[in-house]
Amino acid sequence: MMLPEKFVERVLRDLGPEEGRTLCEALESEAPTSVRLHPAKCPVMGPAKSLSERLSEGPSGSAEAFAGGFPETLPNLTPARRVPWCREGWYLAGRPSFTFDPDFHAGAYYVQEASSQFVGRLLSGCNLEGARLLDLCAAPGGKTTLYASLVGPQGLVVANEIDRRRAAVLADNVRKWGTGNVVVTCCEAAALGDFEAWFDVVAVDAPCSGEGMFRKDPAARGEWSEANVRLCAARQDGILREAWRALKPGGTLVYSTCTFNRDEDEGSLERMLAWTGEEVSEAAPVDVEASWGVVCGRVGAFRTFRFYPHRACGEGFFAAVACKSAESGDRVRTPKARRTVLAPVDRKSASELARWLQDPGGMRFGVAGDTSYAWPAAQAEAVQTLSGALPVIYSGVALGTIFKGVLKPDPALAFFTGLDRGALPVAELADEEAVRYLRRQEIAAAGLAEGMNLVCVRGRGLGFAKRIGNRVNNLYPNSLRIMKQ
Repeated sequence: MMLPEKFVERVLRDLGPEEGRTLCEALESEAPTSVRLHPAKCPVMGPAKSLSERLSEGPSGSAEAFAGGFPETLPNLTPARRVPWCREGWYLAGRPSFTFDPDFHAGAYYVQEASSQFVGRLLSGCNLEGARLLDLCAAPGGKTTLYASLVGPQGLVVANEIDRRRAAVLADNVRKWGTGNVVVTCCEAAALGDFEAWFDVVAVDAPCSGEGMFRKDPAARGEWSEANVRLCAARQDGILREAWRALKPGGTLVYSTCTFNRDEDEGSLERMLAWTGEEVSEAAPVDVEASWGVVCGRVGAFRTFRFYPHRACGEGFFAAVACKSAESGDRVRTPKARRTVLAPVDRKSASELARWLQDPGGMRFGVAGDTSYAWPAAQAEAVQTLSGALPVIYSGVALGTIFKGVLKPDPALAFFTGLDRGALPVAELADEEAVRYLRRQEIAAAGLAEGMNLVCVRGRGLGFAKRIGNRVNNLYPNSLRIMKQ
């Protein structure tokens, strides 16, 4: 499908004939493929460093900051080079069949467009350890999982998606990432705005006209119209008002879109500054190397960053960052609980749950329905508050159901980075057998111990299987099984 005529006219007018044509030509070229590695599941990233050390150092393109090569434990991926603005980001030499890579299903990496990985760099000047971060427009989860790794095991990410179908996809990706520090909600932005001055960071990856996706997603071309640009801009204005309400004084706001037009990018920030007045202050400087091709700018106190596919190696993207003034005077307010969703677990059940975790003392347990969950102790009260006021569809890590004093593990527990591998036998599968497992087909009993087993590939959890004599019950979720032939 051709680029929309009105889009081409505007690009040629805004960028000039020469650069406008270069951008349009780039949108007809092949898009690069990039991934972001899970820092806990792919630890071969150079010397071990704390989160604060990594953030203060910041990602860069230098060899020193990126000491260590591509993990040998990802044999189905062929790396080309690093994404210079994201420590865990890599471009691939080609696009493999991710569907048949067991490491993909184990959450070893997320297939995330390179430009969008830049949002992590915008927060490099923030103290994120233990922070509460709101990802207000979160599906399908690329940025959510990045934020979950950044805030650390004592932090909390609240990831919201208004569309329930997309929210379910978001929850699946959060489970697979396995950090246990995310709450997935499905509601209007205003419901989260009612948590006034509650979040240290609010990220708005605003719904937009998607011009930056014209190369990667041809369907976006057919959906584009000037009327839709205006509709998206108006929607963004409303979302930013709620985001600002939710942000603490002194907190950081990240705004991003995957579109080029000014109305949805700088224009949204200008309209916001008209009603926030002096409440907006500058964030910490963000270092950007000229060789990356990122176009840096300013809108008032906002630092802005534009990615054009003819300049930077990635899709079209716009990002901005600023802070709420510490003197804004906003006070923390939370909506009243409308329901009691989470019940405490009894002492005997807590003892059984604790034996499955590496750090049970750093977690708190609760029950919703028949399923037991765990959350970071530092954020347990926050999770309770959210669950009582909002439609939460997933939170923390689902541990499973207790039957006759023994835990029947939930599939999500296999992905959890805090799982104690000493709690049950571990069955390591080769790739071919792992794909059979992911299809929910029969797998050989040899190599599995009697009873419940954690099924792994290269040490990364995929799910559970139960051996009964010479028969194996494949417990991989039917909703996640590989259907592609």
